[in-house]
Amino acid sequence: MNEIKNLAPECVWRNFDALTKVPRPSGHLAQVQQFLLDFAKQAGVEAFKDPAQNIVMRKAATAGMEDRKGVILQAHMDMVPQKAPESTHNFETDPIETYIEDGWVKAKGTTLGADNGLGVAAIMAIMEDKTLEHGPIEALITADEETGMYGANDLPEGELNGDILINLDSETWGKFVIGSAGGINVTATLDYKETETDTDDAAVRITLKGLKGGHSGLEIHEGRGNANKLMVRFVREAIAECEARLASWHGGNMRNAIPFKAEVVLTLPKENVDALKELVEDWKEDFTDEYKGIESGIEFYAEDVETPKTEVPVEIQDNLVNAIYACHDGVIRMIPSYPDVVETSSNLAIIDIEGGKALIKALPRSAREDMKDYVTTMLESCFNMAGMKVETAGSYGGWDPNPDSEILNLLLRTYKELNGTDGIVQVDHAGLECSIILGKYPNLDVVSMGPTMRSPHTTSERAMIETVEPFYELLKKALKEVPVK
Repeated sequence: MNEIKNLAPECVWRNFDALTKVPRPSGHLAQVQQFLLDFAKQAGVEAFKDPAQNIVMRKAATAGMEDRKGVILQAHMDMVPQKAPESTHNFETDPIETYIEDGWVKAKGTTLGADNGLGVAAIMAIMEDKTLEHGPIEALITADEETGMYGANDLPEGELNGDILINLDSETWGKFVIGSAGGINVTATLDYKETETDTDDAAVRITLKGLKGGHSGLEIHEGRGNANKLMVRFVREAIAECEARLASWHGGNMRNAIPFKAEVVLTLPKENVDALKELVEDWKEDFTDEYKGIESGIEFYAEDVETPKTEVPVEIQDNLVNAIYACHDGVIRMIPSYPDVVETSSNLAIIDIEGGKALIKALPRSAREDMKDYVTTMLESCFNMAGMKVETAGSYGGWDPNPDSEILNLLLRTYKELNGTDGIVQVDHAGLECSIILGKYPNLDVVSMGPTMRSPHTTSERAMIETVEPFYELLKKALKEVPVK
């Protein structure tokens, strides 16, 4: 029973187990696309790859149910490639190593890919089931959701035929999502001419790691440490107190993940190295105390390294550090009518400064377009003052809730019949592809659901085993009871 393919329901876990053996990090999807096409051929259902690199499958209605409303089951094929610092895993070639612990499926040193692999696995189970009664079913398995929702953004109009869209990318069993935030990718860049490092200077690499990180939508409100925002507080003081100079900065690696690690190389007069290391110890104590009860494994340490030949010019360095310090990160405000739900936030996700190039990536989110525009302009203004060029891409709007949704009410009724309790209807701050798909197919009736997962986008990602079977049973029963057109 240590193998996940033996868990119940076997049809879902077997397919998820197969998915874990197929590399599918965002941006590298050729193998999983072929895997899905091969699966569809073996299952005897129509399938094709569309111009947006999505995989579409179609399964004809059970005899006598051709008049039912068509259902589109939707999930995304890519996964976030995060790994532990000591891991040698190559996401482009290596399978995910899974194991079972305390009722959860986890991965060894990497993200699990249950986001959104379990949704894909449930679709595969539906497609291969010859005993299921249902109306017309389509599957839309999108490409590169995690890096910019490119598959959904480029989805051709007129490709889908269904009336109902069930998104399988929610992460708490028993909760049915009917609205989500919009988002936009903000990227700031600057080219600069490096200056030569003083040959008498020493160099120290400062590393901050061990933070929880997490999903920048689902967990942005939990007050977790952002490695880039913590690091800038130290760097600014090191410059002021120890005559330090910035040679390089690397923090974060995914736009939609709270960065859990940052690393800088500083140069400084040799006589100031001891003072810098003492400053590191002081800040380690401060960070540990400041995040007590939230973060438990903060590591912050200094190592002597070979002095680099070049560094960032003083005026550029100061402008960049000030901009990073001033850049907003975290929650901006909650939804007034849903005070427990985040309305607007921003994640300072990635910083790469080295070799004459500075790159900063952020992901603002909001349930309101005007607030999304506001935070985007705020970030643009902040980085413009540092002389950086700011570009935006991948914008998607929020998904407006429809509490009168027919498919929502069917799922709620069926959920109560199967589980004896009421389902919970909610609006998420995490971005879902539903809003983009609705923009192209505005008449769709849409809801999102899924089994319970925790800590997506981190190496602590895990899926709760006991929630997968009732999730799948609800999905099957709902497909059987979809109303006529």
